[in-house]
Amino acid sequence: MAARDAFSSLPGDHMTEDADGRWIPLGEGVFARRYRELDLTVGLVTGSDSCLVVDTRGDAAQGGELAAAVRELTPLPWAVAITHAHFDHAFGTEAFLPCDVWAHEHCATELAAGGTAARDAWVLRYRQRGEPETANRIAATTIVPPSRIVRDEAVLDLGGRTVRLFHPGPAHSRGDLVVEVPDAGVVFAGDLVEHAPGGSFTAESFGSDTTLDNWPHALTAVGERIVVPGHGEPVGQPFVATQRRLLDELVTLRNALRSGELSSDEVLARSLLPADVTLAALRSG
Repeated sequence: MAARDAFSSLPGDHMTEDADGRWIPLGEGVFARRYRELDLTVGLVTGSDSCLVVDTRGDAAQGGELAAAVRELTPLPWAVAITHAHFDHAFGTEAFLPCDVWAHEHCATELAAGGTAARDAWVLRYRQRGEPETANRIAATTIVPPSRIVRDEAVLDLGGRTVRLFHPGPAHSRGDLVVEVPDAGVVFAGDLVEHAPGGSFTAESFGSDTTLDNWPHALTAVGERIVVPGHGEPVGQPFVATQRRLLDELVTLRNALRSGELSSDEVLARSLLPADVTLAALRSG
């Protein structure tokens, strides 16, 4: 599954390709914003009374850049929705305060209880990678726990437009949150859907908080015509359906490995995904 051919009918960009970030209009008042770093995608939904920012990037400075970019499009008061607790989606929130910050309860717990430790771990990782400026930005960031909790779903009224926030069950993380804009046919799926170059997953897609068994089921809830992944370009339903089939295959292979029906070498040989991605998925929860 090629990375750029699954959805080719999006409108043109607001910003040039060489800009630090670029807006992609997905419908009236609905935008994705793309970044080269980590191939990250965040979002913005506007109504007549307020707007909703979907994810906030990876540190306070990056969050400030996104906040300024939102203000170039709209002066409306904002709220924030966090699709999951991983740093690149959730650590830039302080730049938007004061405002309501929506997230699933597990995401809120993870940020409140483990956000500081996660921040310190990423600081160390970037220092070890020889990227001290990135490490310093993350170190200077205050972790903001969500203030508005979603357990199953919540509906927000932005003025003339409703946005539905819902939890599809544990999948990429225990606290995944999907942001649906029904009147525009757009879903912001966070890392439930990824559009990595050369395929739909990377090894980093599967972490210690991943629930592989439920991930295919969670994707059945992603049903609109435009799906915005947490990383990569917006896609359509054929891409999501293919990703679901790949996850189903990973679940089958992991079960066969655990039962002794297949060896590790046989699993790797049969997997449709690269070996590092397959091994990461097999190690996940």
